[in-house]
Amino acid sequence: MITANLAMSASRPVNLVAQASASEHLSPLLKKALMPTKLAGLELPNRIIKAATFEGRCQDGLAKDSLIDFHEEIVAGGTGMTTVAYCAIEPDGRVMDQMMWMHENARPQLEKLAARVHQQGGKLSGQMVHCGNFSQNANFRGKQPLGPSKMLNLGGLPFGLLRAGEMTERDMSARVQQFYDAAQFMKSCGFDAVEVHVGHGYGLSQFISPKTNKRTDQYGGSLINRMRFPLRCLDAVRKAVGEEFPILVKMGLTDGVKGGLKIDGAIEVAAMLDAAGVDCIIPSGGTSSFNPMLLFRGESLVKGMIENEKNWLMRLGLKLIGPRLFKEYPYQELYFLDGAKRVRDRVSNAKLCYIGGCSDRASLETVMQEFDFVQLGRALIKDPDMVKQLAQNADYKNGCIHCNRCASMIKHPDGVHCVLNN
Repeated sequence: MITANLAMSASRPVNLVAQASASEHLSPLLKKALMPTKLAGLELPNRIIKAATFEGRCQDGLAKDSLIDFHEEIVAGGTGMTTVAYCAIEPDGRVMDQMMWMHENARPQLEKLAARVHQQGGKLSGQMVHCGNFSQNANFRGKQPLGPSKMLNLGGLPFGLLRAGEMTERDMSARVQQFYDAAQFMKSCGFDAVEVHVGHGYGLSQFISPKTNKRTDQYGGSLINRMRFPLRCLDAVRKAVGEEFPILVKMGLTDGVKGGLKIDGAIEVAAMLDAAGVDCIIPSGGTSSFNPMLLFRGESLVKGMIENEKNWLMRLGLKLIGPRLFKEYPYQELYFLDGAKRVRDRVSNAKLCYIGGCSDRASLETVMQEFDFVQLGRALIKDPDMVKQLAQNADYKNGCIHCNRCASMIKHPDGVHCVLNN
């Protein structure tokens, strides 16, 4: 729970630096993780970033106060920058109708969120995303979801969205403008950085993946063509926020499905992102629609998702195909390390942020030896004070058991939380 320590002043990161500098139990690599650094024109308190993990604490497209409390607690615990997950660029860009989308009615809560994060001395990033053809939005406003190619949208069947259409040039130009408008809006609300999502099977990665992009025009076929639309959107974001404002990009190392993006292609995707001038690349993996457990690892999400799903048809679908969709991938520390190293070796200018199974001291030291930043998700949901504890306590253990029950609670009334903390 949030305690009185949230009232502490913005001097908290300075105190953390002093603690890290004076701590004999910290290795040079851990001290590096806890020291201030820069990303583009932004001064960060340290190199640890809260990963974008959709917390389910939104209603009618707006942030609840509990979402603000959640992110405030993360930075109060020492994390340098926290990321608000799934900031949809337009209403039909949401996978579910309770996700946020960037519009003026959202401004008061987003400004309040930014102010509270800044009061704790932390920084705020927002994950820009569009679901493309993968929508379960009961309040969908258009005729049908749109992606690179026509296809079935089986996840949308219980919500009357069985089919997805193919985007025209006009549709793509409109979406580029939506990325521009959303980026400009987010900066004006007080966000310090944006993270553009081009992975996990969402809208932009649907163009990159040969599994979902069957076009025969200039946006399909070769990887250069498949990257054309995502790069247009990134260019629009850069024009909206300026050169000194950090743009992070989350990409996929592999889709983890037959006919999808593979590691060799992903390395070239990273090179193109680097050439486009993004400030930081976050190599992840898996797809929400085809192979989500490749991203999570550990225990399956199926049981928890069934428990929290209100739509009876969706529950039935999860019971029938859930075990095949949510494959078994035993958890191990640093499970994306080898692929992330290949990205690091291919990229010349952008900084690299590691994500994927980093929950103990040894893993954090390995990451700091190889990369510029690290994103933590489940470990910070388990213990928002993790960063502060690392600086103060030589015997600190995080306690996350990678059960993934937190991730299955996006539709829970209280939102995503660690069941071990109850």
